Amino acid sequence: MSAADDYVNLRFEKLQHTALVTLANPPANTWTIESLKSLSRLIGDLNADREIYALVITGEGGKFFSAGADLKLFADGDRDVAREVARRFGEAFEALSAFRGVSIAAINGYAMGGGLECALACDLRIAEEQVQLALPEATVGLLPCAGGTQNLPWLVGEGWAKRMILCGERVAAPTAKTIGLVEEVVPTGQAREHALQLAGKVGKQSPGSVAACKTLIQLARSAPPKHNLPHERQAFLDLFDTADQKEGVKAFLEKRAAEWRNG
Repeated sequence: MSAADDYVNLRFEKLQHTALVTLANPPANTWTIESLKSLSRLIGDLNADREIYALVITGEGGKFFSAGADLKLFADGDRDVAREVARRFGEAFEALSAFRGVSIAAINGYAMGGGLECALACDLRIAEEQVQLALPEATVGLLPCAGGTQNLPWLVGEGWAKRMILCGERVAAPTAKTIGLVEEVVPTGQAREHALQLAGKVGKQSPGSVAACKTLIQLARSAPPKHNLPHERQAFLDLFDTADQKEGVKAFLEKRAAEWRNG
């Protein structure tokens, strides 16, 4: 792993088998080209660390999870800048989506634009009761370019995705839970704690099994079950080449907690 201060506008802590990443670019925790590069690199480092099973990402302070990109980047209408920003957003959030463990967004404040797209790239989302979520890019003549138009309708359906993207509608935390945008709503100030508790549950699962299951679940977005079921059976068989499969069954039969080696 790189030193924690090597990641621009990102604070990284390792808490047992969980990586805690805090977006730290006050006042609104906006993304920059350099912080997006850092996120891509950080995810690569986490994937290489066999002791990391889960990732929790949250925002610094109590008002913003992240307000997305700084619009000053686009004030001059420079297409080359826009192309670079879009590419970096795509690389960073696609890397986050492909993280081999379980990623959890602890949404502790406003999640707007690229901030919400970051949360959408995670596997699970926990929101505090006061937060609001939105993809307001069309309000300023832009559009979500970091997965928002693809990931949002997958979670909430086409109708709510169109309300949020085409009509610029903000969604409060209770509504976000109702429509499936977040899985849990918690009191103000408790998103990080609840996310870390959920990440702790991941540590009780076989890391190899989790990675295989996550890949299969995400395949369901792009292909029908008829296509994916053979992959599911093959992945099941592939686990028998791992030490953790043997340890998991043995631990169950011996009525003890498994000791995973992530291999």
